[in-house]
Amino acid sequence: MQREIIVICGPTAVGKTKYAIETALFVGGEIVSCDSMQLYRYMDIGSAKPTPEERARVPHYLVDEIDPAEPFSAAKYQSMAKAAIEAIFAKGKTPVIAGGTGLYLNALLYDMDFSAPPGDPAFRDRLYQEAEEQGAAVLYERLKGLDAEAAARIHPNNIKKVVRAIEAAHLGIKVKDFAKDLRPTTDYTARLIGLKRNRAQLYARINQRVDLLMEQGLVEEVKGLLARGLTEDDISMKGIGYKEIIGYLEGRYDLMEATELVKKNTRHYAKRQMTWFKRYQDMRWFDISAYENDESCLEDLFKWLEKK
Repeated sequence: MQREIIVICGPTAVGKTKYAIETALFVGGEIVSCDSMQLYRYMDIGSAKPTPEERARVPHYLVDEIDPAEPFSAAKYQSMAKAAIEAIFAKGKTPVIAGGTGLYLNALLYDMDFSAPPGDPAFRDRLYQEAEEQGAAVLYERLKGLDAEAAARIHPNNIKKVVRAIEAAHLGIKVKDFAKDLRPTTDYTARLIGLKRNRAQLYARINQRVDLLMEQGLVEEVKGLLARGLTEDDISMKGIGYKEIIGYLEGRYDLMEATELVKKNTRHYAKRQMTWFKRYQDMRWFDISAYENDESCLEDLFKWLEKK
């Protein structure tokens, strides 16, 4: 049997869920989520999970699997997703990978070693203390002097990544760029399908989705998560939609401003996603906004799959 996976990726709100389900039905496949938020239980609204009806049409893996209080990593995702892929292959079906988390997709397409370089806990603590006392900018300037390439890729306010890069530099290790020194996995082959829309259409869909999330009860969902003991320090609560509502609940701004922040941050995220996915040279892009409707776009997509 040919061991091939199909990847459906693209920016948030582009329509990945529908296209992944229709593609899985067309090829006789099952879906493995590649979304860093849909993994978590109890986070149904803000993560825009597939509905129970959608999941009933095609089996989904890595949705509702992790407690939001549990630490999670790309390494853990890689392990769980590859196990799901093997389970689908064992059924004689085709794994369809669907989502927009670029690092997680890399973990499936390349032989990535997530083992962290050995570190010095005391040195690491001093770096965090320096950031707390003097500000993140001081730490970032130090990284620029040690590894300018890493500094160019890491946001100055991402203290965790800045610290890791400084640690690596002190050990004589350069933190590698996503596109360099990565070997494609030999576990299977992959066909990459990228979905996109023109900016006006995508941004309108993002704004509509955020309004819908608010109507569906995102504020109540966040209140429920906080009641479970979660805080904004938990990785799961740093997702767009959750961190902004926490800010509202803590009185930093009103609900209208929180909603606009969610929209703005989601638009910025969509732009970063497109930058990431455009790096895949063998991606076959489908511009949904160039079609009359989803059905005509899917028709072309299926023709491409059959041709290949």
